[in-house]
Amino acid sequence: MSITEFPATVDCVHITTGSAASSASYPDNEHCQLNRHHSQGHRHPCVLSKRKLDDYGPSFDEDDEDVHLFDLVSVRMKKGETCAMDSSFDGRLGEGTSSDFDHRGFDDSSTSVAAETSTKSILYPYDLQFFVRTISVGNTMVMLANINDTVMSLHERIQAITRIPVFEQRLIYRGRQLQHEQSLLECSIQNNAELQLVGRMRSTEHPKAWQIVDDMVSLVLRLYRGEFVFSALEIITTLITDFLNLATEADLDPAIKQLQVFLSLSAPAALVMLYLSPIKGNKECAENLIKHFMDLLRHSSPKSLHKFCAIIVLEFCNLLRRDTPEDSLYVLCRSTLGSLLETDGIIRGMRCLESVRGPIKTPELFPFVNELANKLSIDLSSSIQAPTNALAGPSVTDIRDFTAFLLPLRNVILEQLSFHRSKLVPLYRGGSRDPSYGEEGEFLHSIYIGLLKKMDMCLHGMEAFLIDKGKGDCVIPYIGWSQYLPILKELNSISLLFEGLEEEFWAIMRSRKSSINELVIRFAKRTDDYMWILCHKDIIDSASRRHLSMLMFPEPTEDYEELQEMLIDRSHLLEESFEYITNASVEALRHGLFMEFKNEEATGPGVLREWFLLVCKAIFNPQNALFVACPNDRRRFFPNPASKVDPMHLNYFNFSGRVIALALMYKVQVGVVFDRVFFLQLAGMCISLEDIRDADPCLYNSCKQILDMDPELVDSDALGLTFVSDFEELGTRKVVDLCPGGKDMVVNSKNREKYVKLLIENRFMKSVSEQISYFASGFTDILSGKRTHKCFFQSIELEDLDWMLYGSESAISVGDWKAHTEYNGYKESDPQISWFWKIVYGMTPEQRKNLLFFWTSLKYLPVQGFSGLTSKLYIYKSSSPYDHLPSSHTCFYRLCFPPYPSRSIMKSRLQIITQEHVGCSFGTW
Repeated sequence: MSITEFPATVDCVHITTGSAASSASYPDNEHCQLNRHHSQGHRHPCVLSKRKLDDYGPSFDEDDEDVHLFDLVSVRMKKGETCAMDSSFDGRLGEGTSSDFDHRGFDDSSTSVAAETSTKSILYPYDLQFFVRTISVGNTMVMLANINDTVMSLHERIQAITRIPVFEQRLIYRGRQLQHEQSLLECSIQNNAELQLVGRMRSTEHPKAWQIVDDMVSLVLRLYRGEFVFSALEIITTLITDFLNLATEADLDPAIKQLQVFLSLSAPAALVMLYLSPIKGNKECAENLIKHFMDLLRHSSPKSLHKFCAIIVLEFCNLLRRDTPEDSLYVLCRSTLGSLLETDGIIRGMRCLESVRGPIKTPELFPFVNELANKLSIDLSSSIQAPTNALAGPSVTDIRDFTAFLLPLRNVILEQLSFHRSKLVPLYRGGSRDPSYGEEGEFLHSIYIGLLKKMDMCLHGMEAFLIDKGKGDCVIPYIGWSQYLPILKELNSISLLFEGLEEEFWAIMRSRKSSINELVIRFAKRTDDYMWILCHKDIIDSASRRHLSMLMFPEPTEDYEELQEMLIDRSHLLEESFEYITNASVEALRHGLFMEFKNEEATGPGVLREWFLLVCKAIFNPQNALFVACPNDRRRFFPNPASKVDPMHLNYFNFSGRVIALALMYKVQVGVVFDRVFFLQLAGMCISLEDIRDADPCLYNSCKQILDMDPELVDSDALGLTFVSDFEELGTRKVVDLCPGGKDMVVNSKNREKYVKLLIENRFMKSVSEQISYFASGFTDILSGKRTHKCFFQSIELEDLDWMLYGSESAISVGDWKAHTEYNGYKESDPQISWFWKIVYGMTPEQRKNLLFFWTSLKYLPVQGFSGLTSKLYIYKSSSPYDHLPSSHTCFYRLCFPPYPSRSIMKSRLQIITQEHVGCSFGTW
């Protein structure tokens, strides 16, 4: 027979100051009341963890190993009731359901709490009032007795109330079993004492878990009653840790059943009662305990248990939310619940903690989503009213929690769509709701509409600030706007579920382009995913696209120990660079490079920039047969179909992909750009006839003529074409079929478009597919996370890549150069500075490039010009003799020269360093 039947959930905890022990008898005293409800309308027996009484077995001994004592959390008493028992027992100790129990109570007219039902007063002349706590349904009985009454008389009275046979009862006080023949005086029963009614535990699957949680709850209740417990915080913290270690180290099924114990013994309610207790120190103690429990669940529990741990955390949230909805501890518990809900499939197919409660249902999450949505709405309003206030605007934590709580809602909606075989949730039509538009969909739609309106207002408000910025009135960052993009990302995800919402969302975004671009440039972070906005490239400008694509690369480290070191001989630049980069691990390359040239002292970023320029020049040198320059634009390159002349060519393409990616990672303009055909293939896009115009003008013109030719002329076989391609490779003429049996298929007006398509595919795709694949693989190696080359190249336009790799195509502006130069040792008014800029103004464009390269190791400026560099340029006065040439510290953009006595001497010195053969290594590091 079972002695235990645990309630489903705790509905509410109501605490006021005072002692729970005295509240029942004395109406003037304050009280503790803990109410429970059962969502299913009945109690859930604790599966495989029930306490079993001996079937009329031997007497109870204190040293029996199978005896287990329990403390009770639930105290169901109302103010003004002298004695009360909230529910009752069926004589079989929990074998029945709640409908099997009789509800019995006590009032002022009762003469005893025994089998008798007399109406004599029980308030006088009894000596003692004490409490008997039952385990079976979680109640406390208030009993009155005289000090000379025997323990047997108490057993008989309990039997009359609970129908538990006397011989199955065990009364425990202060850890000792009370003997039947003893009097209450002999047992030292004190006024307001607490006795435990227990039974023998016949079999329990996880006795250790029960014991740990029971000990914990007992200590918590002692603290709640105001008792002093030495090192209580440390002891209970250890018990919590031991319990969770016990559960998390077990296999899944045993772990689930052990987690049930925590709810079965009402541990969350006990801790929340302690937190709400007015007794000094209890609140702080409970707060530390609950925080410790949440921290262990969030960081130490395996993901396989998150869905079950979420049920326990939901209990904490429901209890705290009713009494302290704005409390920091409640916010912490809610955040923990959100993090546990992030596990995929938290709702779908979720098992429950059997007998304690069912799985979490999405409507139970609605209050939390509402709270967070309202909080975000309020914070959004503050962000536009006081954008410079560091405390204004939505918090990262609130947005993360909001996103986490929406995940299970979206999962349920996706299941509904799958069930109805629909792609999108239809909106209201004709005042009635579509069957697929469930409760979750309706709720999520209302949240979406409210937040989207608020975000539109915020983006509109930004525009006024941006207008002021354009006038030069605004230079400070607006911290309050920093979380706009994560909110927009979540709203975009919601819009994908509903019919017509995606179009509406992006229509609003298009009307707020300036604000979106400002947010991207100012607040986009490397740790976030922005593919949702990069899929709509028309919303953002080139600067924003370039910024977001650059975030796909890792940030080079400044820790020398983690850098990939290279010592390169200039005379074997390509070969040695190939060996270093190819043999380096991906992880080492992502950390960054440390570069030195043999027999040279210079090191640092400047030398690395020079290496990028030189190695890229070698890679794209047509003599190395890796890439071919476009006839119409010699800056543009695409893979050479004849590269296989070198047996190592595919490895060199992998090396090339790594080098180009590293150059982008270091933001070095290397002076080469890709042909459109090459770019499109890296992006995984199709190639059209117009795309090959620069790569092969002859083929483009021929195909154009075939497509534009009169159909009758084509059908007359005047062209004499079949589905074959003939080309020259390494001095040999080759002919290949464009399709099976191609040499026998005549080109006519009906199939000429297919012929042109196959001709382009053969020339620009099949012939270089391996080369592009190896290049793409090397490029992907450098990208951070699980991003691929397609993610990068699909997120930008070819013109964006041109600016990133080649830089500005405009001539170097001396005025811009001068505006971004500062002086050390010189003043702008010094004659040497005046001479210097006059000499630079008189240089040819090529000489200016060479001077810039000597000064910075840069031959190509970013598209923004000098303002796009990582720092300003500097001119330092050196103490060298006048006959010395200028020197440079390219790492720091420093040019050093002595105070030359005349303009002619300075000009002669500058002419020497601006010759083509002089590199930046001529200077110093």
